[in-house]
Amino acid sequence: MYIVAIAWLYVAVLVSIANTTVIGGILTFLFAGILPLALYLWLFGTPARRRAAAAREAAEHASHNDRADSGRNQ
Repeated sequence: MYIVAIAWLYVAVLVSIANTTVIGGILTFLFAGILPLALYLWLFGTPARRRAAAAREAAEHASHNDRADSGRNQ
C-alpha cells in the first residue's frame, strides 16, 4: 500500500514542478497529490484500523476477565 503512496507523491511532485506558476504548482500538488492520497490511505487503511480496534477490545476483555478470575482464586 505504501509503495503506491510513494509513487503517487513522486508523480504529483513532478507534475507540480512542471507547472508554470508557483501557485498552480502548489494547488496541483494539494488537489492532485495530497488530497487523493489521504482519501486512498483512509479507505484502504480501514480494515487495518478495524483489526487493531478488535485486538484492543479483545485484550481489554481478556485483562478484565483475568482480574475477575484472580480475585476468586485468592
